Amino acid sequence: MSSEPRSFSPLKSYVPRRGLFDPCPPLGRKYYSTPPNLYLGFQPPGLPQFSPQEALEKGTLWKVFYDYYDNPYRKGGKGHG
Repeated sequence: MSSEPRSFSPLKSYVPRRGLFDPCPPLGRKYYSTPPNLYLGFQPPGLPQFSPQEALEKGTLWKVFYDYYDNPYRKGGKGHG
């Protein structure tokens, strides 16, 4: 096991396993996103907040819970490759 610190990324990926005699073509790398609240634990008091208008646009009041989604399958997406 490596002692290197792992960098945090909410975008995860995996390659589906194929059976030895699987007649289907390989699916390639698959991506999924994990929400920021998984890594926060308890919500600490005094978190920075969006303005009411920004909160309505972004879907959350607290900046730490905002999770921008970039489609990894779209050409030019962060996870595309």
